[in-house]
Amino acid sequence: MSEPSTRELQTPLVRQRLDRIDQIITAALARASVPVLRIGLGVVFLWFGALKFFPGLSPAQDLAARTIEELSRGLIAPAVSLPVLAAWESLIGLGLLTGRFLRVTLLLLAVQMIGTLTPLVLFPAETFTLFPIAPTLEGQYIIKNVVLIGAAMVVGATVRGGGLAPERATSIDRPAPP
Repeated sequence: MSEPSTRELQTPLVRQRLDRIDQIITAALARASVPVLRIGLGVVFLWFGALKFFPGLSPAQDLAARTIEELSRGLIAPAVSLPVLAAWESLIGLGLLTGRFLRVTLLLLAVQMIGTLTPLVLFPAETFTLFPIAPTLEGQYIIKNVVLIGAAMVVGATVRGGGLAPERATSIDRPAPP
C-alpha cells in the first residue's frame, strides 16, 4: 500500500478551508443583505419621490400624471396628483430608511407599484415600440419595477423579525439547493 502524496493530503485541507471561507461569506451576506436591500429601496423611493416635488426634474412625472388622471377618470388633475405622488413615494422611502412602520410602508409601496405598472396597459404605444417585446425607455423604466417588487417582498418577509439564514452544514462539494 502506497502512502498518500502531499497533494492528496492537501486537497481535503484546502477544501475545508475553502468551505470555511464560504461559510463566513455566506453568513455575512445573510446578516447584511436584507438591511442593505431595505435601505437601498428607501434611497430609490425617497430620491424619486423628492424629484417629483420639482416640476420637470422627474422623467416619469408626465406619464405618472396622465396615468393618475386616466385611472381617476379625470377627477384628479396633475396639479394635485404629482405632489401627492411625490409625498407618497417620499413616505415610502422614509419608512424603508428608518425601518419604522414597515407594514404600512410596504402596503403603500404595493399600491404605488400597481399604479406604476398600469401605463404598460393604458399607454402601450408609449411604453412599447413593438408590443409586448420591445419596450421604450419609459417601458423599461416601468418594467424594472418588478425588481423593486421582489426586493419589497424580501423585506416584507422579515417584518416579524426573521431574516436570511445561511445553511449550517455546507460543503463546496455538494451542489447548492435549487
